[in-house]
Amino acid sequence: MLDLKLIEKETDKVKANLSKRGMDISIIDKILSLSITRKELTTKVEAVRAELNSCSKEIGKLKKNGQDASEMMNKVAELKSSSEKNTNELEQTKLLQDDLISTLPNLVSDDVPAGKTEEENIEVFQWGKPKNFDFEVKDHHDLGEELGMLDFDSAAKITGARFVVYKKDLARLERALSNFMLDFHAQNGYEEIIPPLMVHERSMFGTGQLPKFAEDSFKLEGFPWYMIPTSEVPLTNIMRENVWSDSDFPKKFCAFTPCFRSEAGSYGRDTKGLIRMHQFNKVEMVNITLPEDSEKAHEQMVQSARGILEALNLPYRGLILCAGDASASGYKTIDLEVWLPSQNTYREISSVSNCTDYQARRAGIRFKRAGGKPEFAHTLNGSGLAVGRTLVAILENYQQKDGSIALPEAIRPYMGGQEIIKAH
Repeated sequence: MLDLKLIEKETDKVKANLSKRGMDISIIDKILSLSITRKELTTKVEAVRAELNSCSKEIGKLKKNGQDASEMMNKVAELKSSSEKNTNELEQTKLLQDDLISTLPNLVSDDVPAGKTEEENIEVFQWGKPKNFDFEVKDHHDLGEELGMLDFDSAAKITGARFVVYKKDLARLERALSNFMLDFHAQNGYEEIIPPLMVHERSMFGTGQLPKFAEDSFKLEGFPWYMIPTSEVPLTNIMRENVWSDSDFPKKFCAFTPCFRSEAGSYGRDTKGLIRMHQFNKVEMVNITLPEDSEKAHEQMVQSARGILEALNLPYRGLILCAGDASASGYKTIDLEVWLPSQNTYREISSVSNCTDYQARRAGIRFKRAGGKPEFAHTLNGSGLAVGRTLVAILENYQQKDGSIALPEAIRPYMGGQEIIKAH
């Protein structure tokens, strides 16, 4: 959430920054108009409160002197009625203004390009060279089905579209990849967490999923919980509603969890295979740190995600997301996209964002320096990696002519030394 004081003091800067996202900035004028109303109502409330105190003292004097205080008491009753009316209006104005501010995205870094769509993202690096195959490549969907290890039909019978049943060696590979990623992050100082898979509305609000992305989430009917769209939500909210010491930072968490997304608005996109599922597995990194350290932390998180792809020898590229394609919470986002031979293109496998104090302000994550006042921490999050999409990349980049899959050397110890996956 943006700071109201920042909006009021640096209005032109805020408007210019948000316009990079292509949003209608007239909402800023509405927020500022409500600030004027709030100040006017606050003045009225304080004036009436002062008059009430004065009248109360006068009533006390009149009664002490044995004089009639009924007229003054009638005036107090009128003042109380006026005070109640003004106070209610003030509270409603505050709520309306807070609701409007809660819909605003974060400001973006100066080096984030303006733009609205993914076509306006800018490539900033590449690693590895796509392999030249001497046979016609297959996509992961066909490879997995021909191996008898990705069963979309059974999942459709059990649940519906955009679900899958993993079997045999691919079920084992999914588990192996998650363990490999968790071990990799542990070596980089991340504390492994097993969080709840259900969170309340305040946690979803804290990381910015609510109110804007409610339609992308699964809410449990009859219960006050949402299924997590990513473990970023519970990991970040571990530190919610508290004032920490500056010595407590950084806090680096990682978790392997299923994630649940309705994929609203994605009708007709990636309907085949594992790219866009209602349920998928992901290893997430979260770093909560001091404001002055967040840019360096962002670079380190990007390197951690890159390290996994390089260990698996999967060609990839990095993009800085334009303002309009970045998440609402993101001050600066770097996406990693892995090469998929069947599509002859790169597809997202990780997104690493510095959210500055945007989430911390919503979730109440604060800290104090020695002798100082409470400040908001900075939060960062990133996929490290999307496990299913990593499996997709291995299937496609390591496929062999006979339909078998050679396993990357780095993952073989997690597969009991197994070097090839083939039908059996």
